[in-house]
Amino acid sequence: MKSYITTPIYYVNGSPHIGHAFTSIMADILKRNRQALGHELMLSTGVDEHGQKNQEAAQDLGMPVGEFLDMRCKEFRDVFDQLDVTYDYFVRTSREGHKQAVAGMEQSIFDKDLIVKKNYTGTYCKGCEEFKKESDLTEEGQCPLHPTMKVEQTAETNYFLKMEPFRERLLKHIADNPDFVQPEAFRNELKQMLSEPLEDLCISRPKTRVTLGVELPFDTDFVTYVWFDALANYLTNIDWPDESFASWWAECEHLIGKDILKPHGVYWPIMLMAADLPLPKKLSVHSHWVGAGGVKMSKSIGNVVDPGEVIEKLGVDALRWYLARHMRADSDSQISVELITQAYNSELGNKIGNLLSRAAKFSNARFDGTVPAPGPLSAGDEAIRKLVVEATSGFGDWINLADIPARMQAIITVADEMNNYFAEQAPWELIKNEDTRERCQTVIYVTLDCLRVVMEALTQVIPGSASRALKMLNAPETSTPWKPELDRLQGDGTLGEIETLFPRVQ
Repeated sequence: MKSYITTPIYYVNGSPHIGHAFTSIMADILKRNRQALGHELMLSTGVDEHGQKNQEAAQDLGMPVGEFLDMRCKEFRDVFDQLDVTYDYFVRTSREGHKQAVAGMEQSIFDKDLIVKKNYTGTYCKGCEEFKKESDLTEEGQCPLHPTMKVEQTAETNYFLKMEPFRERLLKHIADNPDFVQPEAFRNELKQMLSEPLEDLCISRPKTRVTLGVELPFDTDFVTYVWFDALANYLTNIDWPDESFASWWAECEHLIGKDILKPHGVYWPIMLMAADLPLPKKLSVHSHWVGAGGVKMSKSIGNVVDPGEVIEKLGVDALRWYLARHMRADSDSQISVELITQAYNSELGNKIGNLLSRAAKFSNARFDGTVPAPGPLSAGDEAIRKLVVEATSGFGDWINLADIPARMQAIITVADEMNNYFAEQAPWELIKNEDTRERCQTVIYVTLDCLRVVMEALTQVIPGSASRALKMLNAPETSTPWKPELDRLQGDGTLGEIETLFPRVQ
């Protein structure tokens, strides 16, 4: 089975931030999960290089547009590589093949008389790069997504896609496919957006205002509206219009933030319907990250979380762990460097890393660098083994975006139980008496084998650290499809080099 996962493509007018990191890391976790189940995966992420904001950003830096785009593209690729995001395709909308395909889509829709040219007077938000209705604005008349940026009253001639003819058809698709938008709160929000007649969508910008974009194939005085251009990347990444795209497209899942639900849930499906193309399988929507105390992140306040700063201080897996463990799909979640540090020390360090270090070092010192062979299992041994299998079994099933925090909670809960087991069994006491030495061997084996199962599951979330832990245990290669299996550590097998997996950070 195939699975095609996409992230939004990110504007290059600014540097990568925590929102970019979050969506791409979650996509990577879903990819690793489905690969572990034996599925064939395609993950795309990348950058949106067109539009007014990017054009002005290059001008502000006094750089030729091409050099600016190359610089920003490299910056995003470098960050995603640092984040261990194993993307299969990195999008650049400046790619000639993408631009040709976008123009082809526009021409096909234009030929159906679904695109019309007309004069328009309205309110324009440069931050969103789109026209706004009065109902879209705050009481102060500002865009809620860009409250510090003044909206402009604009009058110009543009091309518009007819939207209303497709509204009822889209509502029916949502009703017939309840998993099309998840979680349910965002499906309801989308239905509300579609509850009233839709205005035509402006899909062009005059070259007198914007030149960085895909030229309209039917009027060279205009470039394509950046959202129309950007959304088409999901098709062009998989070689549309070549027929080979279809098998991937049938299994396409878009991961998006709640702020771009309208473009992905209204504009994009109607664009596809107008072009006689099938809709994606699913929109998985997440909420946003806010600063400690629920305060919106702002450079002026100083509560912005820089992914690079976190990686430098704590390592990439501290960030990946926090984002997976503490996100909520349907409500905003708090983040700060301090909160990430606390989670790293208390959860990764104290509960998982410390147990691995204690058990592995004990085994290394007392059993000549080997994993001791176990003796008969007690009821306590069987109980902890059962809990570990139950806690990690979710990683052997298909994970959806909204499932991730619960999977992480199960790991933390069983880590507490494993620490309790180790403390109650007290192998450091058992080793003192020859009569209880075999019992000590069993406790150490059970602990290390349970840790192996946990670390195999966590290769889907914190792959670097989990792989190092498995190397310390000299664990065998995992099988595909992955399921939690006990007793795969070799009794009397040699341990690898022991290291501190999550050294404490102040």
